[in-house]
Amino acid sequence: MNKQALGIIIYNIIVVLSIMYATQPLQPILAEEFHVSMTQSSLFTAIILLCLAIAPIFYGYILESISAKKMLIVASIILFFTNLVLAFSSSYEMFLFMRLCEGLVVPAILTSSMSILANIDKNNVQFNMSVYVASTVFGGLIGRVLSGFIASEFGWRAVFFSLSFALFISLLFIWNLKLDISSKMNKPKLKDILLILKDKRFALIYLTMFTVFFVFAGLLNLLPFRMKDLFPNMNESSIGLLYLGYGSGVIVALFSRKIILFFKSSIRTVLAGGVFFTLISIFFISSNHTVIFILMFLLCIGMFTIHTVASGMANSILEKQKGLTSGMYLSFYYIGGALGSSLPTLIYKYYGWNTVILIFILCLLFIFTVLYRNRAIFNK
Repeated sequence: MNKQALGIIIYNIIVVLSIMYATQPLQPILAEEFHVSMTQSSLFTAIILLCLAIAPIFYGYILESISAKKMLIVASIILFFTNLVLAFSSSYEMFLFMRLCEGLVVPAILTSSMSILANIDKNNVQFNMSVYVASTVFGGLIGRVLSGFIASEFGWRAVFFSLSFALFISLLFIWNLKLDISSKMNKPKLKDILLILKDKRFALIYLTMFTVFFVFAGLLNLLPFRMKDLFPNMNESSIGLLYLGYGSGVIVALFSRKIILFFKSSIRTVLAGGVFFTLISIFFISSNHTVIFILMFLLCIGMFTIHTVASGMANSILEKQKGLTSGMYLSFYYIGGALGSSLPTLIYKYYGWNTVILIFILCLLFIFTVLYRNRAIFNK
């Protein structure tokens, strides 16, 4: 195993995911800085998730076979400069445009990273993919927690200076990587996409993950505003610490096989995770700081149990077209996340927190009831 390459790619993924989610705990302070509503500031996260949703579809038409290392370097350089510009942004429009630019290059970085991890050691592909998932989760955790701390101590602009420096270090490492791996991206055909969607198993998995990530992203995106409403004096560092529960996703990703063995099948694991996730979501109606902190750990356990197992199911149904089925999985997943990061802010603004939670619960009850009634098709 090329441990050096593995370590460098993992570090880069963690930095990139930190950049993706760094704005989340900062949304209240950014809304105040740019004199915009919470709905507008929530777009700083939603716009990247939307780009991640459509990228698996359009990247196949743009890229056919280029060096994964070259794609990784070029995309990372662009991300470095856009993130640096964020630190100097003086208007909402400028900040949002730079986040859009980041959203366009982040998928290229993640795609090339996955390609490298899948090819540096053909005997440990499954392990490397588990490491990839764990790295994305850990990056999301670090980005949220550290950005809150740095913003409280040194101001929000220091967050983006720090992340740019971390990415610069990553670029130096990547530049010296000795590998030449093709990204091997195929153009998806509309006919193939429709055939996959006609398979009820794929449709159910995709809609389940769309709904679950819609709720999960909605809760995590609204959390800073909810905490500011409950505790007006709470600073960004304290808000960032609430996301520590995200770290439980790393453990779930690495022990997913044992979790499936415990429940005896993948579909039973997803359903059990769904029940747990729904029950925990109900308790977010609480206004107690300590309770919410604990709930975050439990919510993330449920979320990443469903996500890790469902992604494996989507990749195991067909022997061929795994690239397309996983790409479509990510598209539905991130579309749910993009909508969850934006639409619930409007509901929260006009109807309040309890209404948001009620809508989330109804969505979850509907999709998991449908999945339960059709569970037999996954055992064929």
